[in-house]
Amino acid sequence: MRVLYGVVGEGMGHAIRSRVIIEHLLEIGHDIEVMASSRACDFLRKQFGDIAVNRIHGLHLIYEDNRVRRGKTLWSNVQAGIAGIPKNISAYFELIEDFAPQAVISDFESWTYLYGLTHRLPVLSIDNMQIINRCRIPERVVAGEEDAFRFTKAFVKGKLPFCSHYLITTFFHPEIRKKRTTLVPPILRREILDATVERGEHLLVYQTGEGYAQLADTLQSLGIECRVYGMRRNITSEQVEGNLRYRPFDETGFVADLASARAVIAGGGFTLMGETVSLRKPMLSVPLGGQFEQILNARYLQHDGFGRASTNLQDPEEVRNFLAELPRFEENLSRVPAPTNEHTFNALDHWLDKAQAGLA
Repeated sequence: MRVLYGVVGEGMGHAIRSRVIIEHLLEIGHDIEVMASSRACDFLRKQFGDIAVNRIHGLHLIYEDNRVRRGKTLWSNVQAGIAGIPKNISAYFELIEDFAPQAVISDFESWTYLYGLTHRLPVLSIDNMQIINRCRIPERVVAGEEDAFRFTKAFVKGKLPFCSHYLITTFFHPEIRKKRTTLVPPILRREILDATVERGEHLLVYQTGEGYAQLADTLQSLGIECRVYGMRRNITSEQVEGNLRYRPFDETGFVADLASARAVIAGGGFTLMGETVSLRKPMLSVPLGGQFEQILNARYLQHDGFGRASTNLQDPEEVRNFLAELPRFEENLSRVPAPTNEHTFNALDHWLDKAQAGLA
């Protein structure tokens, strides 16, 4: 079957997840054409040199002081859109001529979705964001973030409406409130599935946001080995300062450190959090301010007893309180099912069978 696959470029989680799905589709014999923006396009081109990965303009977010800046984000996207939209239109019509897709899969990407609706093709949404619109989020989870919740829900609702079906990847399970919706476990890359999981004593720290100059002092005060990624972006070799080991990003080394960590300290992005929960590692999460999707992830992490949500990694007591609760978190995580993508693949294959039969 000829499948047009769209990947939004904001945040690498979409690209990492899509790589897993595209690999599966290729393995079972489907023809794939990919449309992706920004870093997602670069990443997927490196992974799939033998299939078409087309660059297309996409939206992006601007962060300052660990918060989303909506005004700057809007203006930056308007400026970029003036140059990007004509390229999108050109790519749009080239697809009509050359590939003639029979179905569309979108990971929060709008152009492929619009192509599918315009040409009356079955469209499948695969992402984690749709949980905000298609499930009932309890008031206790939203409390204090009502404005961000309403803003994000309206955005998500308008992003990909009227798809044939929605596969939502998630580690938490609120009540589904809309039809044509299926919750599936986190979609895990092969490196995570193959990792040797051990209970080490070090903390894995992943923090790339600005405004955390005092975080190193907090980590130093713990006296625990911390393997730190992202805080020194340009280093090419490990730098050791007391109990802190600053490491350049390397996927193999990062996965090994994650799989052998005692616990994780990071932001609120879904991909790393889903991997952390799947590997049964407690996590202290500090979501971006104003980014309700990350706030939701962090609050459910705490709600389910898998870790803690925080607003301030610069307070040593915040981290020490998290460490004191590690036994409770580990007990709760011990009940998480063994990681696998089979449930997701089965749901995907079932939808493609229906699409091919004209029933989706």
